[in-house]
Amino acid sequence: MTDTPIDPADRAFLTGLFDAAVAAADPRTALARALPKRPRGRTVVIGAGKGAAQMAAAFEDLWGDPVEGVVVTRYGYGAPCRHIRVIEAAHPVPDAAGLQASAALLAAVAGLGPDDLVVALICGGGSALLPAPPAGLTLEDEAALNRALLRSGAPISAMNAIRKQASRIKGGRLAAAAHPARVVSLVVSDVPGDDPAEVASGPTVPSVTDRAHALRLVGAYRIDLPAALRRHLETAPEDAPHPGDAAFARDEVRVIASSSLSLEAAAAAAKAAGIDAVILSDAIEGEARDVGLVHAAIAAEVRLRARPFAPPVVILSGGETTVTITGAGGKGGRNTEFLLSFARAIEGRGGASGAGQGSLVALAADTDGIDGSEDNAGAFADGRTAARLRARGLDPAALLAAHDAWSAFDALGDLFVPGPTGTNVNDFRAILIR
Repeated sequence: MTDTPIDPADRAFLTGLFDAAVAAADPRTALARALPKRPRGRTVVIGAGKGAAQMAAAFEDLWGDPVEGVVVTRYGYGAPCRHIRVIEAAHPVPDAAGLQASAALLAAVAGLGPDDLVVALICGGGSALLPAPPAGLTLEDEAALNRALLRSGAPISAMNAIRKQASRIKGGRLAAAAHPARVVSLVVSDVPGDDPAEVASGPTVPSVTDRAHALRLVGAYRIDLPAALRRHLETAPEDAPHPGDAAFARDEVRVIASSSLSLEAAAAAAKAAGIDAVILSDAIEGEARDVGLVHAAIAAEVRLRARPFAPPVVILSGGETTVTITGAGGKGGRNTEFLLSFARAIEGRGGASGAGQGSLVALAADTDGIDGSEDNAGAFADGRTAARLRARGLDPAALLAAHDAWSAFDALGDLFVPGPTGTNVNDFRAILIR
């Protein structure tokens, strides 16, 4: 019984909830509700993020002609567009293609007039896809900054506050470059709290952060900032523009899809299938392994004592956890790391019973379809996951310590690989307790 695989029916149920969450953030549906008024002049589309190409294709269909522009997305995430140019670049560490994409977006909004409309399609992943180092810095400096931030374990808000002060395009600068044209930003949020200024480091949405704040964050999270970046933050002649700047007076920002809406859609799908659903939060942050421990404790309490929720129930949560890399690091991402920590903690705490392995099953996945560096969005786990790993001669604790959760779930055949989804509303976690 130790090596019994996860019940296919439970996997299918949880996959259905993930699909419902992703469908709620579908670009076409979300954009159709948020189209701006047509301008007297040109319509120029710009965009960045893992779902930017799908958003651009949907916008073209909904808007019709004439339209022009350029968007950048991750390699392999492109979609065919008739008029809008799609550029693919590297994520999570920027490359030369991203540098060319930033230049193309800035060129697309140059020379526009007050009768022109710029539609910015912004979603998660845009920070890495829009490298534009200021004078005195290089692409390698920006890549080094991204690597340092990814290893630091700092929350996404802190990372983006620093990125905004070391860029010619982030922190509202792209919208400022479009002035005097009107800019309407249509944002698919992948950040806790849904602040549009934080999505993709806000290329078209200014924020109140400045270089002094960025330096405080570097110290608070002990970020190993490259020397050239620290000098820039200390000596740059100006901060990123603030919301009160006159260049943004006519602009508009609309969050058209978010983790909250997607979790509500997943809850509705569960209830339609006869399973009660509760949403813990759509804005959970912290170390992935620590968040896994908390979720395991809640799940065990429900399984053993029917509190604070009575089974059958599915527990849903979203947000964006972090992974602080120690050592070389293995294969994985924040969702698989969360799930391996969860699986270790739930073992022996009501995670499985003699009645069968279906008593508690969890799915954790990134709604953009990619978790970390591999091709999986996340994975499945149940109360026997840790024991199944040991039966194969693998040590769950050692794999977790090495940040190698991908290898753990790959060995069990429990990776979740839906492919690119065309959207991104952060992490999705669902724990089914029967």
